[in-house]
Amino acid sequence: MKKLVVLTGAGISAESGIRTFRDMGGLWEEYDVMEVASPQAWKNNPELVQRFYNERRKQLFTVEPNAGHIALAEAEKEFDVYVITQNVDNLHERAGSTKVLHLHGELTKARSTSHPELVYEIGDKELKMGDLCERGSQLRPHIVWFGEMVPAIADAAKLASQADIFAVVGTSLNVYPAAGLLDYAPQGIPIYLVDPHDVPVYSRFDVTFIKEPASTGVPKMMEMIKAK
Repeated sequence: MKKLVVLTGAGISAESGIRTFRDMGGLWEEYDVMEVASPQAWKNNPELVQRFYNERRKQLFTVEPNAGHIALAEAEKEFDVYVITQNVDNLHERAGSTKVLHLHGELTKARSTSHPELVYEIGDKELKMGDLCERGSQLRPHIVWFGEMVPAIADAAKLASQADIFAVVGTSLNVYPAAGLLDYAPQGIPIYLVDPHDVPVYSRFDVTFIKEPASTGVPKMMEMIKAK
């Protein structure tokens, strides 16, 4: 079974109704996104940060996976599919994908501020100041904030280097280190890029572009892959 590794970004979730930072114009209410999604923000105003992520978590449960998510989940019947996602929602999992690596964390989880290995499923619950881990430290959203290390990037690079087919869906490839994953894909393998916008790819020449949103572009991509 061929290994299909798919890097997904905000575009695939936006089609389900998840508001992206780009949609917000870099603003949430009157706040700069950097004021609510960085370690400095947590230090300065943790209540505001909790409120921002509580709202995003609540919104997540009002939306459903779209045809793009579903097509990737269904591809598992014929391919060994690994999804590497920059998204913090759980729409891939809800669509049925079984191997999903979250680069930037997960909205439906919380983690200890002092013991980062303590991670808890919270589902759609609100996270408040005073919610503590089992060792007595405050819980924070299980999110990789701007300026923080991306712990899963090494695993993601390894997956990319083992791909028989590599695809990029709904990402502008300008957020590093995720954007660099394309460089780990073996030379000579088929590479697909699904996005309605022009995405510059300088490092590879063997890319098949499908200039469509994920909901139509991913099913089309799977047809093309199966036809080869």
